[in-house]
Amino acid sequence: MRLSFVHLRHPHIEERKEEGPAKVREPGGGFNSRIALGLTAAVGTMWCAYAFACLALVALPDAFKQGTFATVQWVSQTFIQLVMLSVIMVGQNLLGQASDKRADMTYKDADATFHEAEQIQEHLKAQDDAINTILDRLEKLEARLTKQ
Repeated sequence: MRLSFVHLRHPHIEERKEEGPAKVREPGGGFNSRIALGLTAAVGTMWCAYAFACLALVALPDAFKQGTFATVQWVSQTFIQLVMLSVIMVGQNLLGQASDKRADMTYKDADATFHEAEQIQEHLKAQDDAINTILDRLEKLEARLTKQ
């Protein structure tokens, strides 16, 4: 009686090693995607938020002259929309970077786990070999005893 176990690696492990962790700023897409990514990167900065704030402030004196309703419209339609757009995008960029870091750490953790599992498989194989050696010896001993 011999132990026979063949460890078959799951094909996903090799595919995953080639892929690596998912990132927010993965290259891909065509011309339109590159333009959208470039504009998003440019508008999603605090410098762009400052520029939009200065641009919005140009119209503020005229809004004050027209009264309360015009001032409220200026705040809600001009200032908030222009400036907060960039500020929100900056926040999204920061969240994306944090997400990339988490994805990278998770990928490294999973890779380490796969490595540990491979070590366990090798250890179990060594134990199987040792058990098979013992079983072979027992069978030989049993055969000798039955002959006597």
